[in-house]
Amino acid sequence: MVKVDRRILKTQTALKTAVIELMTKKNFDDITIQDIADRANLNRGTIYLHYQDKFDLLDKLIEAHLNEIGEMGAWACALDWTDALVPYFEYFEKNYLFFSTMLASKEAPSVFRSRLLASFIEGFNHEIDRESGKNAGLIEEVMLQYAGSAYVSVIEWWIKNGMPHPPKVMAKQVGVLLERSL
Repeated sequence: MVKVDRRILKTQTALKTAVIELMTKKNFDDITIQDIADRANLNRGTIYLHYQDKFDLLDKLIEAHLNEIGEMGAWACALDWTDALVPYFEYFEKNYLFFSTMLASKEAPSVFRSRLLASFIEGFNHEIDRESGKNAGLIEEVMLQYAGSAYVSVIEWWIKNGMPHPPKVMAKQVGVLLERSL
């Protein structure tokens, strides 16, 4: 794996933080490259060294979070639902600014939400109980849509309501519900 220069990582982090912070105050369409540069305390040209435009920056930011979430799924499959979900809720809590902004923004939610849903549906696909009779006669696509949509909606509710319950409580609650349905 190629090691990325720390200065590049620092610059990219500053840009990603700047765009999220700006999205808490303005519609994404109203944010300019100059706004991002000013917020990150960087030269406008520096942004173009790393990203094509603000849409590319936002896309890379979303992709980075979805990749981290996807990497959690690789080892989570070996755990029971509750234990597997704790790191996810801890991740959402740790990245509250990103998720609250993406789920509350006027432009980003539909795109972000659909990508988040697709990533969870893909993960749940390997977790469907095809062996027992509890899912007999149910169509897999319907079960996946149901479980994925419910999970994303609960995350959205939890984030939008200021995370009223700790991650472990949420993991236990959602784990029990997913166990019942998948």
